[in-house]
Amino acid sequence: MFFDTIAAISTPIGTGGIGVIRVSGNNAISIVNKIFNKNLENKKSHTIHYGHILDGVEIIDEVLVMLMRAPKTFTREDVVEVNCHGGEVVLNKVLQLLLVNGARLADAGEFTKRAFLNGRIDLAQVEAIMDIISAKTSLSLKQATNQLMGSLSKNIKKCQNILLGIISKIEVSIDYPEYDEAEQILGGFTEEISNLLKKLKTILQTADTGKIIREGAVVSIVGRPNAGKSSLLNALLEEDKAIVTDVAGTTRDIVSEHFSIEGVPFILQDTAGIRNTTDIVEKIGVERAKQAVENSDLVIMVFDANEEISVEEKEIIKLIENKNKIFVINKIDCCNENKYAFLDDKVEISAETGYGIDSLKYKMKGSVITKNQIARDAPIISNIRQKTALILAIEALERVENAIKNGFSVDFLAIDLQDAYAHLGMIIGEEVKEEIINGLFERFCLGK
Repeated sequence: MFFDTIAAISTPIGTGGIGVIRVSGNNAISIVNKIFNKNLENKKSHTIHYGHILDGVEIIDEVLVMLMRAPKTFTREDVVEVNCHGGEVVLNKVLQLLLVNGARLADAGEFTKRAFLNGRIDLAQVEAIMDIISAKTSLSLKQATNQLMGSLSKNIKKCQNILLGIISKIEVSIDYPEYDEAEQILGGFTEEISNLLKKLKTILQTADTGKIIREGAVVSIVGRPNAGKSSLLNALLEEDKAIVTDVAGTTRDIVSEHFSIEGVPFILQDTAGIRNTTDIVEKIGVERAKQAVENSDLVIMVFDANEEISVEEKEIIKLIENKNKIFVINKIDCCNENKYAFLDDKVEISAETGYGIDSLKYKMKGSVITKNQIARDAPIISNIRQKTALILAIEALERVENAIKNGFSVDFLAIDLQDAYAHLGMIIGEEVKEEIINGLFERFCLGK
């Protein structure tokens, strides 16, 4: 429980129709009451009141005040939101009046931190709020909203409850060994552990999808010089972002641009043409292109339909052999002969005319994400913290499985089962180190 009352501007500073100041804490209502021209003390919860903010007898602004009483609020404390006119001067003036009358300026993310510490939301939902604020596409917003509504948390808690039941049975058998034989106990939950592992591994498989939806799929466009890589980048973006010339080797560094396909975010990287060169600057660009390939979620290799496959291109094909990739045959509008029939799963395009670009976009989306992976309410791991905790839980349960196969005693299994339970709890904020929690909330703005 917190004993002080916090206040902060919740809307971006600048000219706007409305600016909101949020106040939360035991004295939120009484503090706002001191500067509002109407008495709020006896007003019902979740009501809106019209009036004026006063500095003594001077009217500062005409406002709407939203009054929400604990515990049915975001922070589970009394919350008052003052809706002022937008503008830096008036918002700061009202905030200053609140601070003078007993409120404290909120730390970054402190409203959400109070919601977490008061049990209103768990840590996965805290991260979802941050993802909603920073969402760049409709799909990333959908994923974050699902997580805020508890899609991941509910599944994790179900798994924890299964573990809790198993741990309870083991502890009873340890305390009262005369009632059950060890073999009977093990036989009773061996299948449960196996099914639980399958479920957790299925959730773990969503980690790459979650990262892509949240941050964007990194796509490197590679090929030999003058194959049309920069033209393809421009065609996908539908604007001229990369310099296009007939001179081979024009692109010498990586050009990165963000765009989305039906809500799936992508980070396109136009790379230097990969070839053997004595030019020092171009050589650096080639090395960076190879590094970009290594770090990509998807590689698009561009060929010139009018040219025979080169030695350099054969080397690139070997380089991306184990990568998620799409072969693109460009300049198909200028070609009478299919020189690349030997390539499987290719897309023929003309970056110049736009032919085949829609087909390529469809293939790009399908290469990084599937409909099953973005099903409504499906639990998705959205960041490395959640992924790490889940991996540790899976490893603990795998140790339990191996211990059962090797005939270890039931009391030996309890340690790893408790570890698995604790690691799952870390995903939703149980037993998380204080510095991790503080670091997370510091990434929020003051009014959140």
